[in-house]
Amino acid sequence: MNFNNNKLSQSEEIIFYLDLSTDFLKRKTLVKALDDFIENKNDLFKNISYGLVLFKKAKEIFSLYDKNAERIIDTIEDIWDEREEHVSYFENGLYEILAHIFKVSRNNPKKYQVIVLSDSVSHLSDEYHTALYNLILKAKNFTTTINVIRLGEDKFYEDDVKLKVITSETFGATFYCDNRKNLDTYLNSLLKTQEKINVLKSESQKVLDDDYTFYEKLATDLISLSSEDEIICILCEQELCPICETHSDELHKCYNCDAPFHSCCAAEYSISNQIGFPNIFRCPRCGALLKLDKNFVDTILSEKSEQEEIDSEQKENVLEQYISNEDFKEDITDDGNIPLRPPSKKKVKVGGFFGTEIEINSNGSSNNKSNRGFAKNQHNDEKVSISSLRPPRSKSSLKLCPICGATVKGSVFCPICGSKIEK
Repeated sequence: MNFNNNKLSQSEEIIFYLDLSTDFLKRKTLVKALDDFIENKNDLFKNISYGLVLFKKAKEIFSLYDKNAERIIDTIEDIWDEREEHVSYFENGLYEILAHIFKVSRNNPKKYQVIVLSDSVSHLSDEYHTALYNLILKAKNFTTTINVIRLGEDKFYEDDVKLKVITSETFGATFYCDNRKNLDTYLNSLLKTQEKINVLKSESQKVLDDDYTFYEKLATDLISLSSEDEIICILCEQELCPICETHSDELHKCYNCDAPFHSCCAAEYSISNQIGFPNIFRCPRCGALLKLDKNFVDTILSEKSEQEEIDSEQKENVLEQYISNEDFKEDITDDGNIPLRPPSKKKVKVGGFFGTEIEINSNGSSNNKSNRGFAKNQHNDEKVSISSLRPPRSKSSLKLCPICGATVKGSVFCPICGSKIEK
């Protein structure tokens, strides 16, 4: 069955984080710029929702997610005068937003674009920034882009480096707007760059090994079926697992959409479609983040590795078998010297480009032809042994398999059918 999660990946949520604690930007200018951006965004893309985060007085955080554009604009109008003044809680607001993204992404993966409008420098300690940076490294694997627009007339800010690190890690950008009337220009520039950003993400996302605990806790185990659930695996579309062919491989299901899985089928799918760890994957039906027992998947990986080594050895044996057959195709008779076909001829030169040209038969004999311009004392009837050109191969080690007829060399088992070869 072919699973397609394109619908999931096409949905997008744009979250506006208003870290605005000065009077540089007026409410009317802000609303007009956001309204213009939202209108242009909706003309270009469908299936978009919006969110809003800001701090009210007394460090009270306000958040609104997955709403329509009108709800966001109306909310800004209603609570604008209640926002915190003279203090920036930049890191805390991003903590809140990332927590929302991680929570929702467990069940419903989609694209996130965080647009931060900030007019003040945060004076929180470095520990806050370090903790935020660690979360951002994880967030970029959830298709999250963070863009920051710094509003103000200053030429330099003490947190410039911090902002650029945060945005660059998520394939976003940091902008500096020193004229409030140009805010709509900076916002609309994000419309054109987002598609290029998404292309970069598909090539650069990587999950770090140290993050296993984070993803393992975020994912959910498969659960048992109820009596009303379907008993056909969503992957193999069979009731009996085709991999292990045992009735003991009971079906389990996704907690979010009830999609049933055999353990073996789920493990194979997880290994091939992992998010960075072999036992953690997204449900092919709903996109929920699921996990399997790590030891079980590691055992399957170990068995697959052993089988690959065996297959590789068998391919080498078959290759040697093919080479041996080409070089020594002879009937196995009492005298052991009767060729199956007339000996093929091959011409080689001994002594470089101007050396003697020798015609060699596959049975080891040769016809010597003197090349023009070479030493005059060469005789046309001179015989050159093939053993002087390459080491002889022992024919005594070649045997025929009594079952499939393949030639076996240096082994007591046939590399084709596995039959034991009698000495």
